[in-house]
Amino acid sequence: MPSSSPSTTAATSPTSPARNGSGPATTSPHAYDAGLLLLRLVLGLTMAAHGSQKLFGWFGGGGIDGTGQFFTMSGYPAGNAMAVVAGLTEILGGLGLAVGLLTPLAGAAIVGTMVNAIAVTWGGGFFAPKGNEYELLLTAGAAALALTGPGRYAVDRFLPVLKAHRLAYGAAAVLVGLATAGVILLLRK
Repeated sequence: MPSSSPSTTAATSPTSPARNGSGPATTSPHAYDAGLLLLRLVLGLTMAAHGSQKLFGWFGGGGIDGTGQFFTMSGYPAGNAMAVVAGLTEILGGLGLAVGLLTPLAGAAIVGTMVNAIAVTWGGGFFAPKGNEYELLLTAGAAALALTGPGRYAVDRFLPVLKAHRLAYGAAAVLVGLATAGVILLLRK
């Protein structure tokens, strides 16, 4: 009799007996989709709110001028232009994640922006107030969504190319986000 692989053990197989022996354990695919929806909404709307701070000064943000000054002090050229780019990227990427529209690209946009945020906060330790754990968590969440796809409760389900999410789409998008972040970092003094 062939042995089962480690990936199909009783703890991970959706049709294996429950741990308490009361019968078959089943996992609803809707549970995964609901979890992805929650993650997309929280991460996406958080990023969109951050972008609105940069562009419009909402939620106590600096607006384009204040954010532009921060970018200039952080070594980026053309601070106001960088503020607009970062704000638009966060708003559009965040809203894209929230509704599940072009999810791999939306996730990549957030990854690229947050890699630059990590570069700015680097050296302050891991934990707040000067650390980068928050930026790292947002980056990992966006990359995870780009790789896994948005789940069933997303606009992508109606787009022929993205209806069936492929790992290759997500991986390629994350690489584009990382490459773009690298180019922007090269401009930084």
